[in-house]
Amino acid sequence: MPKTAIIVPCRLESTRFPRKLLHPIQGRPLVLWVAARIAREAPEYALHFAVDHELLRECLAGAGFQTIMTDGAHQSGTDRIAEANRTVRAEQVINVQADEPMVTGAQIRALAGLLEGGAAMATLVTPFKRVVDFYNPNQVKVVMRQDGRALYFSRSRMPFSRDLGLTIDDAWVQANPCYKHLGLYAYRADLLENLAKLSVGRYEQIEKLEQLRVLENGYDIACAVTQDPMVGIDTAEDAKAFETLLSEAGRPA
Repeated sequence: MPKTAIIVPCRLESTRFPRKLLHPIQGRPLVLWVAARIAREAPEYALHFAVDHELLRECLAGAGFQTIMTDGAHQSGTDRIAEANRTVRAEQVINVQADEPMVTGAQIRALAGLLEGGAAMATLVTPFKRVVDFYNPNQVKVVMRQDGRALYFSRSRMPFSRDLGLTIDDAWVQANPCYKHLGLYAYRADLLENLAKLSVGRYEQIEKLEQLRVLENGYDIACAVTQDPMVGIDTAEDAKAFETLLSEAGRPA
């Protein structure tokens, strides 16, 4: 039973990008780019993939990665990870997304460090640089307390400048506490199990953000700020951009 394990939730179907985890990038499925990246960046942690389909299991297991088949009816990655950890039985679980091929070891260790410091749940945020991203509802915003705990997550821009309204620019975004939420989490095992038993919250239903279930039920989420660049693959265009990045870099992600 490992103290800390990385569990990656993997769902075959995706609304915006069907079967994106199997989408080939330079001839290799996206999920294998992510798997190789995690294994290289954070080899000190046990790594498991919680999958919902045999195609994903075959892809990952064929490349030598540990997989756990989970219920296809799960509505969130948190629920899928909770089921998987009943097999892994880790004391602490780090959730890396299966569509984030640029995750770094520093980010993973930052999450683990927050748990070691006493947090029951943790996540990562990064400063917004461009106002166009700040307006994008697919880039989730977070506002935090002075102690670094999350106050709220939203697809709407937060904070809203009453004085400037719609006239904010890149400089304003960079000069103010405008943070983008990155979909990496860490959980203490007991909290993870409790979350899986909670009903979907009101704001979670509206915003389609599962972390709001945590806040609605009175739990804290500790946040660490990272400057490391992230590349999330949500659309076919994102996949093309990542492939271009790989070609320009001339090296593995």
